[in-house]
Amino acid sequence: MGRLFGTDGVRGIANSELTCERAMEIGRAAATILSDGCRHAPTFLIGCDTRASSDMLSAALSAGLCSVGANVIDVGVIATPAVAFLIGKYKADAGIMVSASHNPAEFNGIKIFNGNGFKLADMLEERIEEIVLDKATAPTLAQGAKVGRITYAKNAVKDYVRHVKSTVYNSLTGLRIAVDCANGSASVSAKMLFEELGAEVHMLSATPNGENINKNCGSTNLENLSKYVVQHKLDCGVAFDGDADRCLCIDENGNVIDGDMIMAICSLDLMKRGKLNKNTVVGTILTNFGFTKFCEENGLKFIATKVGDRYVLEEMLLEDYSFGGEQSGHIIFRDFATTGDGQLTAAQLLSHLKSEKRTLSSLASVMTRYPQISVNIKTTPEGKLAFYTDRSIDETVLAAKEKLGDNGRIVVRPSGTEPLIRVMVEGKNEKEIEEIANSVSDFIKEKLSQK
Repeated sequence: MGRLFGTDGVRGIANSELTCERAMEIGRAAATILSDGCRHAPTFLIGCDTRASSDMLSAALSAGLCSVGANVIDVGVIATPAVAFLIGKYKADAGIMVSASHNPAEFNGIKIFNGNGFKLADMLEERIEEIVLDKATAPTLAQGAKVGRITYAKNAVKDYVRHVKSTVYNSLTGLRIAVDCANGSASVSAKMLFEELGAEVHMLSATPNGENINKNCGSTNLENLSKYVVQHKLDCGVAFDGDADRCLCIDENGNVIDGDMIMAICSLDLMKRGKLNKNTVVGTILTNFGFTKFCEENGLKFIATKVGDRYVLEEMLLEDYSFGGEQSGHIIFRDFATTGDGQLTAAQLLSHLKSEKRTLSSLASVMTRYPQISVNIKTTPEGKLAFYTDRSIDETVLAAKEKLGDNGRIVVRPSGTEPLIRVMVEGKNEKEIEEIANSVSDFIKEKLSQK
């Protein structure tokens, strides 16, 4: 992680850690770096989620971009993967999404995409950081007619929905589904998408007010969706996070179908249709051990990367793999998208569900999920640094690994998007892994509290 960028862009509390001034500086720096070698004034596409601060930060970014001669196409409230897709469709040179994804409403963030719709390489993020934090290069301000202009794309949502629909190989007619939009970006597109595909759609958490994004709803809180699906006897429910790059599901019995299980279902479908390149799925070190077993049983190869969909995608691009994702619901169908896309994932899964004429619980039974306990430890930047340098923490984690042996595993890591240390323990014995997770977490809390 860099000094400004985490694993998924810049994050912080809006108007405190992430200010208008900082957003403007990032806009200027991004235009300076990404226009290097351009013979024309670069064009940036900007979208945002539904947070109250998103308009403010979008305006600041646009001002920064225009001040150094870049033009802006403003697409308004839209999903992050839609920004990545529309960069190419609208022939922009880069794109920016203003969103803090699954974080609470007081946070916001800035995600930058290159002209091909991929998240920026670490090297480019570092060069932006040098301009913003070290004042390494002073961006040249434009004058007169060279100042950038802002245009507004009124059909952006429709263009994105049309694209997702084009990836689906059959109608969803007859399916009855609930859709939880987390009061976020999917609120402007999900109903249109799934109704046009033929499904009967029940919308939940699709009335954003600037403050309720991700609040007791969406992919980070599935309780209401689960109850709704069972109460109304629906075929399933789908849930997105604030910027709709994640998708998790609920089966007809109210059970959670997480990203690993979605990947299991979809990878078999892709392999059956000859669409799974090299019969390989890319996941992360947090992918459930049960998924590894599923791959072994079905003749699939599994590759694990560091946590973060950017690292999953890097591996996919490096070795030309076509499918991968994370347990959190970032699923990448590389034939159709350059980043995780929640609505596209839901459309692919539902299309397969319809064609199989089975229940979602039946499809999900192809994988047995191992018990997994996760504990989040709140910390500070100083605490994260102490985590890396305290040998006693390393020794405690190593002892836990030895205790688990071949029957489980433990992963302890700082979050790339939040002020947290995450502890994950997995194994066959749920009581044992819970005890280990709590013991290790308590030790880390005590050590970091002394810093």
